Amino acid sequence: MNHSSAEAEPETIEPLRYLSKGDAAAIETELLRDYKFGQQQLIELWGQACALAITKAYPLSALSKKQPTVLVICGPDQNGSIGLVCARHLRIFDYEPTVYHPKRSSHSLHQDFTIQCEKMDIPFLSYLPTEVQLINDAYNLVIDAMLGLEADSSNIKEPYSGILVTLKQIKIPIVSVDVPSGWDAEEPSQDGINPEVLISLMAPKKCALNFSGKHFLAGRFLPYDIQKKYELNLPDYAGTDCLLEL
Repeated sequence: MNHSSAEAEPETIEPLRYLSKGDAAAIETELLRDYKFGQQQLIELWGQACALAITKAYPLSALSKKQPTVLVICGPDQNGSIGLVCARHLRIFDYEPTVYHPKRSSHSLHQDFTIQCEKMDIPFLSYLPTEVQLINDAYNLVIDAMLGLEADSSNIKEPYSGILVTLKQIKIPIVSVDVPSGWDAEEPSQDGINPEVLISLMAPKKCALNFSGKHFLAGRFLPYDIQKKYELNLPDYAGTDCLLEL
């Protein structure tokens, strides 16, 4: 083997692509329209991957409280549906999730995911305590599946603006799904919530460029043609893992 070409090899590895809001939406549209993925299928894949990432970041044996309690805060859109699926899988993995879901969506898929959680005996909170200490004492961590990619971070309405105020004060770890709530998908946040773990779906979004916590990626299911077309340069996943730590 030619020695000089071996030395030059690392330069050919392209950096992982961080997606704009537009690119992320375009990829999702292609998956649904051209590749015939179903919306429910994507949400299920992502929700399960989020639950697996949480088991890696916070294994049952490492939780500080006696009960493996987790609070999952779900928004009204797709991120909220992913949170519901995540809660169901956490329940299957022997965690004790509780869901706070202040605005139920009229979307039939969202309602189906809600029923699946209810039938797994996952409790739903009727309100979020504003007394931050109550949340710190009751749960090991909070999963932020509120606003996600499609939200307008400059115009967050109640009840989510109030929840964000609470989340900024809690001491237990926050895990955010795809885009931390209150962050702009394109920009790193200045004064938003500060998650300990971020789980990026498909490929990381631009706001994650300066994220310094534990960062997982769940994008192995993406067809190769899409990976190539959008030059995602995804890293290799180990073995049969559906997610990896960046």
